[in-house]
Amino acid sequence: MTPDAVDPAAPPATDYEVLTAETAPGYVRARPDLASRVDVDHLARVEEVGDGNLNLVFILTDTAGRGLVLKQALPYVRLVGPDWPMRPDRARREAEVTEVHGRVAPGVVPEIYAYDAERYLIAMEDLSDHRVWRGALNEGLPHDGVAEALGRYLAAVAFGTSPLGMDPEEHKALAAATSNGELCRITEDLVFTEPYVDAGRNSVLPANEADAADLAADTVMVEAMGLAKWKFMTEAEAIVHGDLHTGSVMVRGSGPDGAPGDGPSTARVIDSEFAFCGPVAFDIGALWANELIAATRGAALGDATHQAWCLDLVPRTWHAFDAEFRRLWPTRVDPRVWHDELGERLLAHWREDAWLFAAAKMARRIVGLAKTSDIETLDPDVRAPAARSVLATARAAVRERHGDSTPEALVALARSLQPA
Repeated sequence: MTPDAVDPAAPPATDYEVLTAETAPGYVRARPDLASRVDVDHLARVEEVGDGNLNLVFILTDTAGRGLVLKQALPYVRLVGPDWPMRPDRARREAEVTEVHGRVAPGVVPEIYAYDAERYLIAMEDLSDHRVWRGALNEGLPHDGVAEALGRYLAAVAFGTSPLGMDPEEHKALAAATSNGELCRITEDLVFTEPYVDAGRNSVLPANEADAADLAADTVMVEAMGLAKWKFMTEAEAIVHGDLHTGSVMVRGSGPDGAPGDGPSTARVIDSEFAFCGPVAFDIGALWANELIAATRGAALGDATHQAWCLDLVPRTWHAFDAEFRRLWPTRVDPRVWHDELGERLLAHWREDAWLFAAAKMARRIVGLAKTSDIETLDPDVRAPAARSVLATARAAVRERHGDSTPEALVALARSLQPA
């Protein structure tokens, strides 16, 4: 898939066909490469299911059970509307990165069938037999094996899309092709900056207004976020996902109808439009943050078993990452000067920085524009204390990361601050 030439200064395209549930079948019918994957003359379901902030997502399923997903980028942020324009060619980047990640981590991302550059539309594998991991976590369902699968995926991406696993020139070309200034700017603003300044887009429960004010007045936290932002903007290590959280992971258990069973669950990573060449620790920290938030929900609901299970996701993710990275390390491109000591330094560096990025992601989910259903769907009487504990964990993490930076230490810290 060859990247289109894009003028960064050009206004977002707006004069293209935007599909609806009514027009999606006709679009597929006119594309023989797609019509062979789903029988549009015998459809059992056509539904727009996009629940994210940016795109339209259509699922078409025929009466034989075959399915197809069409994901189309809008020329604006869906969460806000046309007042926040955005270049729709992000869909092209998502398709390319998904294919790249699929090569280094087979079976963890959906298969891409086609990309329509005129409509900024991706046709991809239907994952209707999976469910969004965040929803399963909110229901208290334990999908064993997911954390390990994600840890291995992150390690494969860290190694396989960095100079460790790629020819240096190929890596630089891939980094240029996945340059993602517009969406990176969203992260730079919404994650690292706006929770600490009066940007006009933050929202918080009245009961947490004092907590938000304390966060913004915490000089140690603000300076740590400045460092995190600098690292995010300058450390071009690997083609990271850029928006990894429990809502961008689909899971299927080994039990009946995909429910958790005795065997390991499967995990699929979706929605990589925020991908760019960035710091490896960013994705790790982002996932840790969401795992800790899921544990906070369990604590707020008085479900100590689920709280403990979610807390354990953090070390399980890291140890799978560590093991897979070490497995790949002997195949590094240039062992002449990249000795084993470098591998140990990289792992220690990423582990400590993951604390920093986890803190950033936890704070933004409480104070920033985009919230998380783990906390938002709690009853008001427990929601405010849960939100307060997430902020407290974030503030403590930036202070403790230079000491014992093991994931077990982060779990112990979070547990001590979660609702009793």
